[in-house]
Amino acid sequence: MDVNLPYYFSFWEGGKFVHQADLGDTWSDERIWKYARKHNLTVITKDSDFSNRIIMTNPPPKVIHLKIGNIKLNQLYEFLTKHWDEILKLSEKSKLVNVYEDKLYSID
Repeated sequence: MDVNLPYYFSFWEGGKFVHQADLGDTWSDERIWKYARKHNLTVITKDSDFSNRIIMTNPPPKVIHLKIGNIKLNQLYEFLTKHWDEILKLSEKSKLVNVYEDKLYSID
């Protein structure tokens, strides 16, 4: 999970998620990508580099790209709480899920 995303959200707990802060704040995108590939993870990010990269390759990893701009933490939590189950369902069958304020778009 992207270092720029909150560490503590209830739906990111339970051992299913690894935050970049747990790995090292200084990891390069390349190192994160290799780690996620090796461990069959999904990268959750606000960074377009990962979504651009997955378009040219095959999973793992998969990518969830949050394209919702800079919003307050409580707004982000409310938004993701409302849409998280649908985002995960799309991610199960798609290599990339783009999350916008008004729509979800997946690429298989």
